[in-house]
Amino acid sequence: MPVPHAVKWLAVIVIALAALLAGPRAEATTTCTITGITTLAFGPVDPTSGTVDGTATIDYSCTYSGGLLGGLYGVYLTGCIGLAPDDLGNVSPRTAINGNSDRMQYQLYKDSPRSNVWGPIGNATYTPLTFQLTFTILSNPQTRTGSVTVYGRVPAGQSTLSSGTYSGTLAGGLNANGLAYRYNEVLLSLGTYPASCQSGGGGGGGASGAGPSSTVTASVSNLCTLATASDLNFGSVSGLLQTNTDQTSLLRMTCTNRAAYQVGLDNGQNASGTTRRMTSGAGFVNYELYRDTQRTLRWGESLNVDTATGTGSGAEQTLTVYGRLPMQAAVGAGVYSDVVKVTVTY
Repeated sequence: MPVPHAVKWLAVIVIALAALLAGPRAEATTTCTITGITTLAFGPVDPTSGTVDGTATIDYSCTYSGGLLGGLYGVYLTGCIGLAPDDLGNVSPRTAINGNSDRMQYQLYKDSPRSNVWGPIGNATYTPLTFQLTFTILSNPQTRTGSVTVYGRVPAGQSTLSSGTYSGTLAGGLNANGLAYRYNEVLLSLGTYPASCQSGGGGGGGASGAGPSSTVTASVSNLCTLATASDLNFGSVSGLLQTNTDQTSLLRMTCTNRAAYQVGLDNGQNASGTTRRMTSGAGFVNYELYRDTQRTLRWGESLNVDTATGTGSGAEQTLTVYGRLPMQAAVGAGVYSDVVKVTVTY
C-alpha cells in the first residue's frame, strides 16, 4: 500500500537528525600544539647544602573548526603533555652536565609538592601531564590556550659536583617533549571527555604532535667552609724551656670538588715582626707553626709562598697544624696564649 507523503518527509527528517548525531563530520577539525617552553633555570646550587627548586612554563593552544554546522557542536578534549628523558634516555633521575662531564641530578614534577615525576608520552611508569578542554556550541571556530607549570628540583646529597655551568636539553619529538590528544565532537555539547589522550582511550578523533626542545640550567661555584679549628695546646712545660716541645691541632674544612684552595695562618696577635709569640700579660713565649711533620716548612699566609695548598673533594678534609715551642730563654710562670687567624682562599 503506498506510504502517504507526510510519512515520507518524517522519515527523511529522522534520518537527517540521526546523521547529525552520528559524531565527527568530515569538515570539522580539532588541533592542538605546544606553542612554547621556557628555560628551567635552577640558578646557584651548593652541593653541600639542601635542595634547590625551580619552575618552567609550557604554553599550549587548541583550535576547533567545525565547518558549516560547527556552531551546533561542542568538543570534549583530553590532552597529554610529555617531557622528554635526558640525553642518556633517563627519566628518573634526569641529569645535566658541565664542562668537566660531571652530571648533576635533577627531576621534573607535575605537582608543586614535587611528588609526581613528569614523564614522556607513552611512558607507563612516569606518565605525562593530562589536561581537559571543552569547546562550547555557538562559537566557531574557537581557539583555547593554556599554560602549565613544570616543577623542578635538584636534590641534596650531590657533594661531589664540581664548579661550572650545568645544562641539559630535553629533546622535542612525538614521544618526548610532545603532545597527544583525543576528542569527542558532539551535537549541542551533549558528550563526555575521552578516557585517555591516546589511541584506545575513546574519542572520535585525535592526534599527536612534537613540541620544541627545552633547556635546564644550573650553576655551581667553588666554595670552601671551615668547620672547626681545634686549639693547639702545648700543655705544662718547664719555665726553663731547654728542649723543644711539639704538639698538633686540626683544621676541618669542606671544599667543592676540584676546587683548588690555600689555607693561611697569620702571625697571631702578639707577634714581633714575623716571630709568633704567646703572652701571659707579663711576658712572652716564642712558638712556631708548620705544614710538615719535620717542622721545616713554616705555615704563613703569603699565597703561593708559605700557605697549605690542596684540592677539594666535596667531602670534609682534615689539615694538621704542627706546632713547636722551641728552646729559648727562661720565662716566668703563667698561662700563655695567642689567637691565630685562619684564612681559606679558593
